[in-house]
Amino acid sequence: QYTLIPRGDTVFKEGDQVYFMTIKGGVEEIYKLTGQMKQQIRHVMILGGSKIGYKTARDLCSHNFKVKLVEKDREKAVDLAEKLPRALVINGDGRNVELLEEENIYDMDAFIAVTGNSETNIMSCLVAKSKSVKKTIALVENMDYFQLSHSIGIDTLINKKLLAANNIFRYIRKGDVVAMTKLNNMNAELLEFIAKPKSQVIGKRIKDLDFPRAATIGGIVRNGKGIIALGDHVIEVGDRIVMCCLLRSVNKVERMFI
Repeated sequence: QYTLIPRGDTVFKEGDQVYFMTIKGGVEEIYKLTGQMKQQIRHVMILGGSKIGYKTARDLCSHNFKVKLVEKDREKAVDLAEKLPRALVINGDGRNVELLEEENIYDMDAFIAVTGNSETNIMSCLVAKSKSVKKTIALVENMDYFQLSHSIGIDTLINKKLLAANNIFRYIRKGDVVAMTKLNNMNAELLEFIAKPKSQVIGKRIKDLDFPRAATIGGIVRNGKGIIALGDHVIEVGDRIVMCCLLRSVNKVERMFI
């Protein structure tokens, strides 16, 4: 498989993994265009009572999600139950399919596996997917698993080292990068730049800029408001420019925002 930046003559094919950038009002239209159904997530099961599992459960509960957290260590489970009064904490081994079925995994909208074992997280997510859970998320340590995520059916893989690297790289980039992320299973990066007064892009229309074909502007945030970038838009000082770049084009794009 390979990654490309779509242009006006790009033809989508069945099985393509496509990333869209849209303002809030365009989400429903994207679902219609792609033939997808918007899935409501309310019931969530979390496997693993680590710091990540605890904080995830805490934050989800604060937003009124219905949360079940499975932790095999009894002492830790009791402690979590005290800290998370709005969640149902279950003491048991999440690798046990019978336990998951007893806890009505069929009724879950999302399953999040954040134990300390990558293989356990992957296998439990696959079990959840086989039980018709809509969304599965697994924490993994091995970067090689990222290439497998799309083919084996897990929706999202999270890697702590990659998240840390993204934050570190922000500070060593040449341009004023305020955010960045590597797209899962794709040889591309999302970069967010702040347009400085002396940047090459200031005062120019997007269609007049000499951007490499391996990069594209996805959107602009101006005065706190998101704008879909069109060819006639003129970039102003202070604009936050969100770009999608293949790796070979990152250096050239950075130089345009110095």
